[in-house]
Amino acid sequence: MTGEGLSPGAAARRLGVAVTTLRTWHQRYGLGPSRHEPGHHRRYTVEDMVRLQVMQRLTAQGVAPAEAAAWACRSPDADTGPADDAPAGGGQTIALGGRADPAARGLARAAMRLDGPSMRYILDSAVTGRGVVPTWEKVMMPVLIGIGERYEATERFVEVEHLLSRSITEALAAVPRPPRDRAPRVLLAAADEEQHTLPLEALAAALAENGVPSRLLGARVPPRALLDAVDRTGPTVVVLWSQLPTTGDVTQLDRLLSLPRPPLVIGAAGPGWPAASLPPAVTPLTGLASAIHVVTAACA
Repeated sequence: MTGEGLSPGAAARRLGVAVTTLRTWHQRYGLGPSRHEPGHHRRYTVEDMVRLQVMQRLTAQGVAPAEAAAWACRSPDADTGPADDAPAGGGQTIALGGRADPAARGLARAAMRLDGPSMRYILDSAVTGRGVVPTWEKVMMPVLIGIGERYEATERFVEVEHLLSRSITEALAAVPRPPRDRAPRVLLAAADEEQHTLPLEALAAALAENGVPSRLLGARVPPRALLDAVDRTGPTVVVLWSQLPTTGDVTQLDRLLSLPRPPLVIGAAGPGWPAASLPPAVTPLTGLASAIHVVTAACA
């Protein structure tokens, strides 16, 4: 899906249905493409595709087309029907605020139902339709924050957070990577004992989207292993992520700076680093968009 949406043919292929089926759903039930520019054919947006997926799933479950369409038309992030509301009942919702992105609301509802296929569909559609950065900022992060707040208030729904995180990991990993003959010049790693890696996975996917390959070492990278990796690969940029103050030990950055051939850019990403104590030669990375700018500039 491009930023302008999908053509009817592309939407039909994405759903695995005939174009005539989409035409029928459009004419009979109003489930048509909503994006329109003068002189061009209408195109299906991410929200349109979410509606169509609801329609497709309900009709496959035996729900009458008219009733399925009514469910799908309620909102772009409509629930998947009366058969699916039992597991997530009792007012169990993720609060996102009244101005939340429709795809984020749909993702939150699917997460509370533990509906992995719907989460992946919403995430994949958003990533391919909008790009990694907008999806991370407007869809993924609000739901991750929302479920974190629910856990803080209730000490429940850990299973929701785990499945949501896994779905986000899979969606980010599905972003096409640059050709294999392009050697990565960027090394991404979590600080020692740091277990949070989703922001690094988002950075790796966003860099790939911009044609910049990277190596992602993952969680809890010991300082010795990080130094060995830098020595063996000679990266231009190293980004070290710290989510929590307990993992933001600046000596890890000092060791990188003391290498005989240190990387051109050493980025400290995440809220765990003490901003006032960072070595002057280390670059603070305060957000995904700024990190992409710094890394791509260094690799240019």
